[in-house]
Amino acid sequence: MNAPRISMGDAEVSPSGGKRRRRRGQVAAVVVAVLALAGAGIALTDPFGAQTKTAPVESTAATGLAQVTKGALSARTLENGTLGYAGDYQVVNKASGTVTKLPAIGQTVGQGKALYRVDGKPVILLRGAYTSAYRDLSWGMEGVDVKQLNAALVTLGYATKDEIDPDSNYFGRQTYYALTELQDDVGLAETGQLPLGQAVFLPAEQIRVTKVSAVRGGSVAPGSVVLQASSTARQVTVALSASQQSDVAVGDKVTISLPNGRTTPGVVSSVGKVATKADDSTTVEVQIRPSKPKATGRLDQAPVQVSIVSETVKDVLSVPVNALLALAGGGYAAEVVEAGGAHRLIPVETGLFDDSAGMVEVTGEGLAAGQNVVVPAS
Repeated sequence: MNAPRISMGDAEVSPSGGKRRRRRGQVAAVVVAVLALAGAGIALTDPFGAQTKTAPVESTAATGLAQVTKGALSARTLENGTLGYAGDYQVVNKASGTVTKLPAIGQTVGQGKALYRVDGKPVILLRGAYTSAYRDLSWGMEGVDVKQLNAALVTLGYATKDEIDPDSNYFGRQTYYALTELQDDVGLAETGQLPLGQAVFLPAEQIRVTKVSAVRGGSVAPGSVVLQASSTARQVTVALSASQQSDVAVGDKVTISLPNGRTTPGVVSSVGKVATKADDSTTVEVQIRPSKPKATGRLDQAPVQVSIVSETVKDVLSVPVNALLALAGGGYAAEVVEAGGAHRLIPVETGLFDDSAGMVEVTGEGLAAGQNVVVPAS
């Protein structure tokens, strides 16, 4: 490309005032590199001085052209993460006897099914988030433990909502009959009572066994942890630098790069508020829910990369980041090439930076979509 001739507009250049000052240091580094490529002539000629409106600037650096575009930009944070399953539950046994059957690690068990067996009798998994089992349950009793039993029986289809109010904390006739049907299905005596140790309540309708502590054939006592489990819901966990906590919010959209090279969308489901210090870093835990769980496969504890969309702007003008030129008096400009081939600097204010696209939101008097701007030759 021939050496450009550059003129300045009348607008007074203001110091940089981008919307995201936290990104400015990074951009400045990019701009310094650009100036090194393009030659220091622009800055040295003080292009915004009153007498330099038509001062030509000669440069021998190789350059190319890019267009000013209009559309949407998104700010992203790229982080390492771990793909696994949500939840971490300890299964505390309440029965006494000999363990006669245990699930395998990785096995999934749904509520209403036998989770393990003691003295040959099944211990049933039931969904319940209010409380752990701590007493026998029978007709006429009340409490939140009865309430979660009623809800589980309705969910499993042993009673309708007309027969049992799932929010009721009363163990009535319908609870009795529904419980006998459940006991019949799993091979227990149809007593209509739920003795302590016959069921385990966990806050999930289906769990995935992650660790087995008990030993088949060994004795088990009430209060011992027999196994650990997660839910079957997929989750990505990111240890985010505590200094970036305010950059990420629940609901932010992300792109997950999987070990097989494919990508899949997700959404930030929680952002930790308690920082953890390890080695020389302090982090908070960010949890992400994949929008297409099946696309994540079955890998557990697999390393992934997460691109978190922390902010999006629409219908804005943007240019490549390397089109920004640092001005000697502060602020930035874009070098626009007019239709006739003339070059002129347009002072710009920067907004949101889209790192993945290499673009930056800009505003400036005389700047319009479709214009050509000078960038370093690739």
